[in-house]
Amino acid sequence: MGEAILPRRMFLWCMSVIYLAAFVSLYVQIPGLYGNEGLLPARWQLRYDGKPLGEQLLSLPTLLWLGPRLSLDTHTAVELLCLMGVVLSLVAVLVETLRDSVVFFCLWVLYLSVYQVGQVFLYFQWDSLLLETGFLCILIAPLTLIRGTRGVREHDRMTFWLIRWLLFRLMFASGVVKLTSRCPTWWGLTALTYHYETQCIPTPLAWFAHQLPVWFQKLCVAGTFVIEIAVPFLFFSPLRRLRLGAFYLQVLLQVLIIFTGNYNFFNFLTLALCVSLLDDQHVNFWLRKADKINTNDFRLWSWVCFLLELAVWALLICGTVLCFDLQLDTGKNAISSRTAFTYHQFNQFLKTVTIPCIWIGVLSLTWEMITSMFRYACVSGFLRRFCGTVQWTVFAAATAAMFTISLVPFTYIEHESHARLWPGVRQAYELVDRYQLVNSYGLFRRMTGVSGRPEVVIEGSNDGVSWTEIEFMYKPGNLSAPPAVVTPHQPRLDWQMWFAALGPHTQSPWFTSLIHRLLQGKTDVIELIQMDASRYPFHQEPPVYLRAHRYRYWFTKPKSDGFYPQRWWKRVYSEEFYPTVHLGNTFLESMLNQYGLKEKLPSRVSNTTVARAVRWIRFQVRGVPAHVLIWTLLVCSTTICLLLGLQRHKKHRTSNTKQVPDLPDSSGYCKKSKKEMEESKYSDDEVGACEKEEKDTIGNGKEEKEEIR
Repeated sequence: MGEAILPRRMFLWCMSVIYLAAFVSLYVQIPGLYGNEGLLPARWQLRYDGKPLGEQLLSLPTLLWLGPRLSLDTHTAVELLCLMGVVLSLVAVLVETLRDSVVFFCLWVLYLSVYQVGQVFLYFQWDSLLLETGFLCILIAPLTLIRGTRGVREHDRMTFWLIRWLLFRLMFASGVVKLTSRCPTWWGLTALTYHYETQCIPTPLAWFAHQLPVWFQKLCVAGTFVIEIAVPFLFFSPLRRLRLGAFYLQVLLQVLIIFTGNYNFFNFLTLALCVSLLDDQHVNFWLRKADKINTNDFRLWSWVCFLLELAVWALLICGTVLCFDLQLDTGKNAISSRTAFTYHQFNQFLKTVTIPCIWIGVLSLTWEMITSMFRYACVSGFLRRFCGTVQWTVFAAATAAMFTISLVPFTYIEHESHARLWPGVRQAYELVDRYQLVNSYGLFRRMTGVSGRPEVVIEGSNDGVSWTEIEFMYKPGNLSAPPAVVTPHQPRLDWQMWFAALGPHTQSPWFTSLIHRLLQGKTDVIELIQMDASRYPFHQEPPVYLRAHRYRYWFTKPKSDGFYPQRWWKRVYSEEFYPTVHLGNTFLESMLNQYGLKEKLPSRVSNTTVARAVRWIRFQVRGVPAHVLIWTLLVCSTTICLLLGLQRHKKHRTSNTKQVPDLPDSSGYCKKSKKEMEESKYSDDEVGACEKEEKDTIGNGKEEKEEIR
């Protein structure tokens, strides 16, 4: 396997960008979600019962315990942590020296601290994925601030391998759970005929994708299964072209998801994980840089590798045709498809491959460990070799430990394999579970909204007779409003509104808090619904009455004459979701008491210098849409990085240009070499070779000087 120095640097830069987007997105929503007058105040999660700080951190690992010691209320402390995350990630994007283990450790601790009090609004798989990937960055990133150098370490490939293993777990589990859930839409290959209109926040392109023929949608579902279940095995292939093919297939899937759905930073994070499949040679190919290629490779071996690659792709294509019974229907100009295997057969397949998947990971990791060990063994100098051996031992142990505990959530996909794990491994996993070091994944397990997309619509009134719908910024509501594009921002209230619509309001206790805050007219919560106060129908005074109904939404279809309809959506009334309530209403009060949403103690507002600075920053960004703020920071920071890179490249070219006219006389160099060879009694053939080299060198020097002129 080739070197992965450039991919590792790309990955760390991508992680800095993703951290920046995640922290900014969360910071904008903190007052409405976790503020003192928010939906679920963060201070309710912290019980200051006089325990020592160490015990508090063990019970709930978050830096928010330090708030009272710094004279900060919990709301201000949460905002301060997010601001620190924004600043650290921004400087990591701009300065390569600060893409360091210490910086990534701080970023991980900051996000974990907010995650611990985030409650239902932060319990998403991508938040867990960000924490797990962020922890791996601590092992992968160099210790620049301590060592004073960004030099490549011999164990870097070994720790970077953990990203590839994480990508395998994520994709393989995401494909497997779709079939183990027994969802009829996935088994019938019709899931995408519902997905585009029933996903949480679709994009405008989702409307057009929804209009594609059914046979093509089914073919795309079959392709999704191949990319998520079969292709991940190629991640560990020793043949680089197979890994590159797997890389581009994963990128294709993620890009299509980005175009048709708003899934915040999740798809960008998955793309960052895919970088682990690359090597320096391929990155240099992107950059149009010459790469040193060994021309002495055996031609026979090259042909053998080529034939093996053809065999693997042919096997993959034949397996796809057989498993999904792909047939060309010339009459309809379509490709028919169906699932040609049963649930029992797939379950047997899963039992067969789960343990071998672990052994594939063990063999691949062992190879990386051995190659890293030999690299350290080849280091010159006893002291350097000894220090390198100590480093290898530490990082090899950390890598093996992370791989071992990750087997627990990975084997959740198959019960018998999970039961065969050594109990000590499960105990180790339970010890670190609270820190989100490793997690289980499985996206889009079941397709919801088969009978129509359920959507909760809140209505307000001042007299109980005339009602006005409260429209959200991002989620579907207004039939004529186009779907929003908010990636990489995640409007967490809009997402939870989508989950709330799937069941009764009793399954979403926070919804009662939302109704209560809107009746109180709390500005922080209102800004989660409409950043522009003029678009909120009750911005002058809060409504007296509120209620919520459930509707069924569908995408509209193009007109028979080929023109697009004026509306994006159509809907049908389904049922009442939340009864009509007002402040002091018996039902509302009982719900607040039942869920513990009543204020227990008056909130405390800090007035220290730090608290005033945090509030000043909040005042400056108030009213700016989150996705606009995120993209502004991303575009500006990326532009600065490009300008700095171009400047370094220009300096490098200038220094090379200045050195060319001052080249030493190549003839003199070779004459000296020839004289030395004669004194050393070298053969005539060697002297002749030097004379030939002299002519070639002089010719190359002339060409370079002509090029400079």
